[in-house]
Amino acid sequence: MILYTSRYQRFRPSQGAPVRTTVGFPQFKLAYELAGHAQLISPTWQMVRLGNEAFYREQYMGMLDARGLDAIEDELLEISDRAGADRLVLLCFCDLSKPDGWCHRRMFAEWWERETRGEEEVLELAEQPHPGLF
Repeated sequence: MILYTSRYQRFRPSQGAPVRTTVGFPQFKLAYELAGHAQLISPTWQMVRLGNEAFYREQYMGMLDARGLDAIEDELLEISDRAGADRLVLLCFCDLSKPDGWCHRRMFAEWWERETRGEEEVLELAEQPHPGLF
């Protein structure tokens, strides 16, 4: 299983199986069907309401530590098996191209890479170019 991160609006089906990592479901129509919901890595509503990155990071990383690598990996493998895909793209709403942007999906990637001792990198998928712009 190979993990990537992206945002709902940027995802393309050729990139892998799309996985929700948000506590709320997108309120806009998706052009694709989600392969599953990674509940163990989704932040809580309480965390979502936090505006401070440092405090959010502390809460989120603590949550991941408490849930543990084995349980999180099992959930992701189950989604991968159900989707019949070895590439999962973990999705959320955040646009990281904005200055000072931060997001739980990249915090998760950092945590996963630390827990797997750098053996499993989680890359952010690049923004897709828009034909005809400049």
